[in-house]
Amino acid sequence: MKEVYIANIRTAQEVTDFFMVKSIAVKIGANKKQYLDLMLGDKTGEISGKKWDVSDEELPSLSKIKEGDIIKIRAAVTEWNGLKQFRVMRIRQRATNDPVDISDFIKAAPEKPEEMYAYILEKAENFQDEDLKKLCVKMLTENKEKLMYYPAAQKNHHAEMAGLLYHIKRMLMNGERMCQVYTMLNQDLVLAGVILHDMEKLNEIESNELGISSGYSFEGQMLGHLIQGVKTLDRLTTELNFPKEKAIMLEHMILSHHYEPEFGSPKKPLFPEAEILHYLDIIDARMYDMQDALDKTDPGEFSERVWTLDNRRLYKPGSVGK
Repeated sequence: MKEVYIANIRTAQEVTDFFMVKSIAVKIGANKKQYLDLMLGDKTGEISGKKWDVSDEELPSLSKIKEGDIIKIRAAVTEWNGLKQFRVMRIRQRATNDPVDISDFIKAAPEKPEEMYAYILEKAENFQDEDLKKLCVKMLTENKEKLMYYPAAQKNHHAEMAGLLYHIKRMLMNGERMCQVYTMLNQDLVLAGVILHDMEKLNEIESNELGISSGYSFEGQMLGHLIQGVKTLDRLTTELNFPKEKAIMLEHMILSHHYEPEFGSPKKPLFPEAEILHYLDIIDARMYDMQDALDKTDPGEFSERVWTLDNRRLYKPGSVGK
């Protein structure tokens, strides 16, 4: 049974426990010696690890360890550039009689995939706009199998089993409320943009059925999900005989939702529904990253630096609200 979770480890602690391998590679250090570079994970997060001075005799056994394997390590917890890290002393593969529960190692959305999917599908089926209804229902039903487990990223926000569904659901909840405040918004168009905006991550990212991504597909690396999304919408809106203006507006929402060229968007939003889609996306991503960091932080303390939040260290209140 797993006793030590990544979220609870502390610097200078010694750890002996099981972890899932997220990545593994033998590299050459500045001293010209071999070392093992690891990214290890469990359901509470990830931590990098280093096993220094790997000998040639160790390589055959280490080469058998693959991504997705569960291994047992003994390591000291150190700190490097403000982040905790394992200095691995011993490492072995999981034995068949080791008491391991796979649920300890899979980071998953906090809601059941079936329930999130049903919520999203119901929203699409209730659209007043028949074109948007047909398109979104088609996308959801044709991609249902992959949506049940797909993450929304390889490493960043919602990189967890069914993370894409969780991201879409919370954006829909926020989107409905935004439309109640800003009544000039076309609610069906906003919610359709939410459902469709990241759908091509299903083809951009490569993932197993545990929601663990091994990287990006060839097309994902060459084009990215924004361009993939525009290609898919162009094809489907043609098949469904969409009005040209509506089809182009949807494509623009997909293309512009990252907002800046350095993040992949060649155009900034040019109408309110596209603008609000960007902010719905960024709000949910940042709230996810903040919650994830603070869940691993003791009250009254600052978190580790969060790369996706400009390397900020977040503060977790010790008494406010109690």
